[in-house]
Amino acid sequence: MAFTFSAGSLVKARGREWVVLPESEPDLLVLRPLGGSDDDIAAVLPFEPVEEARFAPPEPADLGDQRAAGLLRTALRVGFRSGAGPFRSLAGIAVEPRAYQLVPLLMALRQKTVRMLISDDVGIGKTIEAGLIASEMLAQGEASGLAVLCSPALAEQWQQELRGKFGIDAELVLSSTVSRLERGLDLGQSLFDRYPNVIVSTDFIKSTRHRDDFVRHCPDLVIVDEAHTCVAADDTSASAQSQLRYELLRRVAQDAERHLLLVTATPHSGKESAFRNLLGLVKPDLAHVNLESETGRKLLAQHFVARKRADVRQYLTKEDGLADDSLAERTAFPSDRFFKDETYKLSPEYRALLDDAIAYASERVEEAGGQGRREARIAWWSAIALLRSLVSSPAAAAQTLTTRSAAAIAASAEEADKLGAPLNSDAADSDALEGMDVAPGAETDEGAGPGASEGPVKSRLSELAALAAQLKGPEKDLKLKALIKHLKALLADGYNPIVFCRYIPTAKYLAEQLENDPETKKRGPLGAKTVVKAVTGELSPQQRIERIEALAAEAGEDAAARRVLIATDCLSEGVNLQHHFDAVVHYDLAWNPTRHDQREGRVDRYGQRRDEVRVITLYGDDNGIDGKVLEVLIKKHRQIKKDLGISVSVPDELSTGVTDAIVEWLLMRGRENEDALFSADAFKVSTAKLDSDWNSAAERERTSRSRFAQRSIHPEEVAREVASIREALGGVGEVRTFVREALGALGAVLRGVADAAAEDFTAQVGGTPAGLRDALAPVVGVEVVEKDREIPFRSDPAVARGEAALVRTDPVVGALASHVLNAALDTQAEGARPARRCGVITTDAVTTRTTLLLVRYRFHLTLPSRSGERQLVAEDARLLAFEGAPKNGAWLAPEQAAALLEATASENTDPHFGERTMTRILGQLPDVNGYLETYGDELAAELDAAHRRVRTASGEIVRGLSVTAQKPADILGAYVYLPAAASASASVPVGVSA
Repeated sequence: MAFTFSAGSLVKARGREWVVLPESEPDLLVLRPLGGSDDDIAAVLPFEPVEEARFAPPEPADLGDQRAAGLLRTALRVGFRSGAGPFRSLAGIAVEPRAYQLVPLLMALRQKTVRMLISDDVGIGKTIEAGLIASEMLAQGEASGLAVLCSPALAEQWQQELRGKFGIDAELVLSSTVSRLERGLDLGQSLFDRYPNVIVSTDFIKSTRHRDDFVRHCPDLVIVDEAHTCVAADDTSASAQSQLRYELLRRVAQDAERHLLLVTATPHSGKESAFRNLLGLVKPDLAHVNLESETGRKLLAQHFVARKRADVRQYLTKEDGLADDSLAERTAFPSDRFFKDETYKLSPEYRALLDDAIAYASERVEEAGGQGRREARIAWWSAIALLRSLVSSPAAAAQTLTTRSAAAIAASAEEADKLGAPLNSDAADSDALEGMDVAPGAETDEGAGPGASEGPVKSRLSELAALAAQLKGPEKDLKLKALIKHLKALLADGYNPIVFCRYIPTAKYLAEQLENDPETKKRGPLGAKTVVKAVTGELSPQQRIERIEALAAEAGEDAAARRVLIATDCLSEGVNLQHHFDAVVHYDLAWNPTRHDQREGRVDRYGQRRDEVRVITLYGDDNGIDGKVLEVLIKKHRQIKKDLGISVSVPDELSTGVTDAIVEWLLMRGRENEDALFSADAFKVSTAKLDSDWNSAAERERTSRSRFAQRSIHPEEVAREVASIREALGGVGEVRTFVREALGALGAVLRGVADAAAEDFTAQVGGTPAGLRDALAPVVGVEVVEKDREIPFRSDPAVARGEAALVRTDPVVGALASHVLNAALDTQAEGARPARRCGVITTDAVTTRTTLLLVRYRFHLTLPSRSGERQLVAEDARLLAFEGAPKNGAWLAPEQAAALLEATASENTDPHFGERTMTRILGQLPDVNGYLETYGDELAAELDAAHRRVRTASGEIVRGLSVTAQKPADILGAYVYLPAAASASASVPVGVSA
């Protein structure tokens, strides 16, 4: 027997009530339990008994207090998975977007085929913005699948973000997973057909072997992370890897029907032609259009969004052109970075070793120069490797001195550059950071190798390596001694720093020197309560995250405990560390300042609690390299960022020109003549060229940011949709009140709620009903519940692990709302029931008897899309109130009805009188059905208009959209408010139990 229930219907099966979902078929019902989440969705076959269910009317004897209506309404709205309002996905995702993050979504919905370049500043939330667009398009049916192209180091983070925040399960397509995935395919089947949502390593899929299959079976929605690494300027020789990436994206973008989101914080990279090539992927016309013209700017504005923190720190205020600040949103970014450059001097022993190494490198470079270009380039990269590792640490120096140079196997000078540059330079657009933190080799002997006999060159390197190994420890390694001093100061001020190093041996060496070892009872120099761990490229991306979490867990909740993370640049991109760390120490200077900005961006971003992030840069005063790099590159970069508010990349070839001049001078003249470097002709030429081009890039960025700032969506349009969302799903204030009152009524111990102005508080839930404790345990941890530890509730949605955000999407809030709703619907539920379906309140807030109804509406939406008509259900909960009798009641405005939630009881109402009153009102409620149906039709028309409003440019959706209200509406709650004077005869003294 086929099912005949329509989507949105309420049915009873398996002993509980369910909502029928649109995915249902005549021979299969797809159901979500009433008050449940998407995790509880079930399928029911025709042989199972299913019957139509209606909400039983409220029981007049089950009266609640003045809080009952508000708690029930919020519990209901938190449980919505497809709320009303113009967006189909927002109610079902587990993230509360900031208002400014809705701008790219609104821009996307106005395009028939979505093509966007999202270039907001570091830390603003580009991943969330891209995820919002993806989840909305999948929910509408405008996209049937998703591919995210990203670095393999970021793939697992993307997977976690999509699954945890947007409910999108995506398979990882990496070199390490593809064999397993392909084993499960049918004959001739592509894995991109088998798995509709994938996260793909750009470096894996760009090869010609895999690219063609991906392009043929590519999903209709593609997100490209760090898109600037996939293009190159016309006037530079792009690497082969970059050319492969660009060819991949060019072919993906050729399909004019494919949605494409390019995400990068640095669209320019200092080169206008690279920016144009990037725009050409979004829309070919943008590669050539005159962006100085009004037509060009308007065209770009439809596809390009780029905002600084200052643009969104305060949003939807009167300064944005709004009438008032009622919807104002203030985002707590750190206000500034505090920079401090700290120097150190080499010990006599270290200085002697460096001088010997410089002399050796100089001899090798001079000797190789007479042997040919290949030999000269191999010697050059060997010299740079030796100098950089020596400046880094004794451990890195020892490793480099005993390792063969990667460039030594090169057959030509060009191949030597290709092999040597990645390990020895810090190019901002290098192919990947993976594997780039190994210590480079310095051996160049043709016969060098594990089994080779030790010649004079290798013998000399071995002697230098032995000397380097003897310099470990703060007595002779004064750089380490300086680090300990500055870390102690940071820890004393309550900071938890990350120390960034260039090489793996340096990171491991620092961890060994700084950590406490319980087994050997060795106490590190930073104190017994300081936990130190190292994260390097030797660990997989997932292992890196696990070690960071282990570090945070080991430090625990002790206020005196401190965390120190030693890391290489494998963590300088993508991984967000703002919840655990708030300071950065640059132990090794990067030779491209963009890398410094990337490191600092790991902690200086949205969600950082510190208003000021501290940055300490260590540099050698007398090693011949650091001071010049700091002066010419790092400080210049900081000044440009301070002036503009955003980072501007230095062109790689220019920064390389400066560092090459420094190394060349050092090899020719030694450390003693380093001050004369600034007057050297070659250095003057390279720095002048750097300053000129960098200043030009900064000026172009300044101009473009003001000229091409996002202006296609006005703040008033965003405000209208934010108000619509809050009307349908509730706002922060409502959720905060709900959590406080519900937990308090359920027996939780609350702290921090006495101060009415305080937004954050904590709760211990050990004394709450068992059902709530069971629901919270998987979310906050079994130990937190069983040991009755405090759960911090934060008003800021960007919370750390173990904290709960006061937003409807937080899993703790969801578990609490589900418990409150289920208890309200089940009059036989054990324990406290803070929300009830009816109540009689005597109050001074009304002058005539007023009845407040909590009404749940369901709407059937038809959204035409590329995949055909899509049937959806939207839910809404409304408060409606009337004065007098139901048959001829005077209906109040919505804001007057909502105001009744704030009414307080002036005296207790006799329970018998309350029950009689409630019985009489409930018996007369059928008289209001006509008004409820008319109001439902009005809401359906508003929902229809909202969908059309945000999709004005998408003709198919606007023409084919339809919204109808399901009838009858469900009356979930009824609450009678009696004026104090009129009910005096039926009242009891305040304080007498009612």
